[in-house]
Amino acid sequence: MENNNLFSEFEPVSSKQWKQQIQYELKGADYNETLVWESPEGIKVKPFYHNDEDKANLGSNAPETAFSIVQNIFVHDVKKSNERALDTLQRGAESIRFTLESETTSIAELMHNLPLESTTYYFHLPFLSIDFVNHLNDFSNKNKANFILQIDSIGQLCSDGNWFENLDSDFEKLNAIAKNSPPLEGWPKVGVAPFLKTSSGIYQNAGANKVQELAYTLAHVNEYFNRIPNLNSPITIEVAVGTNYFFEIAKLRALRVLFNTLAKEYNHNFDCHIIATPTKRNKTIYDYNVNMLRTTTECMSAILGGANAIANLPYDSLYHKDNEFGDRIARNQLLVLKHESYFDKVNNPADGAYYIESITEQLAEKALSLFKDIEANGGFITQLIEGNIQRKISESASKEQELFDSGKEVLLGTNKYPNKNDKMKHDLELYPFVKQNPRKTLITPIIEKRLAEKIEQERLSQEV
Repeated sequence: MENNNLFSEFEPVSSKQWKQQIQYELKGADYNETLVWESPEGIKVKPFYHNDEDKANLGSNAPETAFSIVQNIFVHDVKKSNERALDTLQRGAESIRFTLESETTSIAELMHNLPLESTTYYFHLPFLSIDFVNHLNDFSNKNKANFILQIDSIGQLCSDGNWFENLDSDFEKLNAIAKNSPPLEGWPKVGVAPFLKTSSGIYQNAGANKVQELAYTLAHVNEYFNRIPNLNSPITIEVAVGTNYFFEIAKLRALRVLFNTLAKEYNHNFDCHIIATPTKRNKTIYDYNVNMLRTTTECMSAILGGANAIANLPYDSLYHKDNEFGDRIARNQLLVLKHESYFDKVNNPADGAYYIESITEQLAEKALSLFKDIEANGGFITQLIEGNIQRKISESASKEQELFDSGKEVLLGTNKYPNKNDKMKHDLELYPFVKQNPRKTLITPIIEKRLAEKIEQERLSQEV
């Protein structure tokens, strides 16, 4: 039976007709004041969206490949890290991200018996060493391994307040690495190593709104394009995903649009590689199981927004050291989304959702305007040195903190419906609050801070 004309007997309803009906139902109340609300980014959200006025023309802005499930491993003991990588790959992880403690780490020992050609390995390097990068590239080429290096000198400046060495030395080394890296063909199915990362998540975790996050990320990338003219490999962008479900989907889509727009100006022919992680900003130590609900929706936003890879955040990562149970739960959340919810079966699943398309377009436009303002005033590094970026993020964070403190922004189990019998003082293996480390820095670092810290510290002080 043909169903092509199933709804042909119904006349289409225009947006104007919908508004007229809504206005009638409001009994004289103002449509804009009653039903249209404004986000912290200044985006007006309407009660309905219609294809005759809200269909954006952004083109395809999601990757063709499905997302990969990433397991984070901090390498302190090389042998134990190797064993853990083998175990997590057998349990469903599809990629591994190693954070290396030292440039003396033995890559041969770390990669012993690991599947090389079929699995992607990320290497987060909290140091800058040409020799070590060359060593990784040599190992990758000889063993046909898929390595993605994550080096971010500007991110180091943002989070630490200082360069690895200094501006000139850092970029001299980055240019040397770029010069020694052969042009990539067939990305991402290649056995060589892209090396640049943009740490976008630091802005979100410090309290930046979505427009700021996008604009600062774009300006961050633009500094690399300007200062590394021979950049012939993809850039990895690490994004923190927050709790505003549809806005976060739109944020990732807008990020890809903005990146590709900027890349064309530099004749950079690679799409960005987005690796997403749930934000820490809304996570809590009390009623910690709610963190699993938060990370689930945040991972869903990342998938629908088009992230290439997702490293989930264990529900107990704030106060427990790495442990098998927390890692397994975090990994299984992604396995359920991928293999039971079939989130990986449709390319660009949010395409055609007028609400998401509209938010995407507005975020992209506002972020591009802010990016142009940053460039007109000396660029991102100059703005960091002058303290303007830090000040703007602090202002945004303060506004959000005020909403949380007043109860208008809710974290269940923390500032609403808290369990007074919940005790955490004796379960803290890690210090879950901002650490104070006064020292001399080139700039004021961008400090990540969670919304619930003040409440949690008060509750801990009152525990018997």
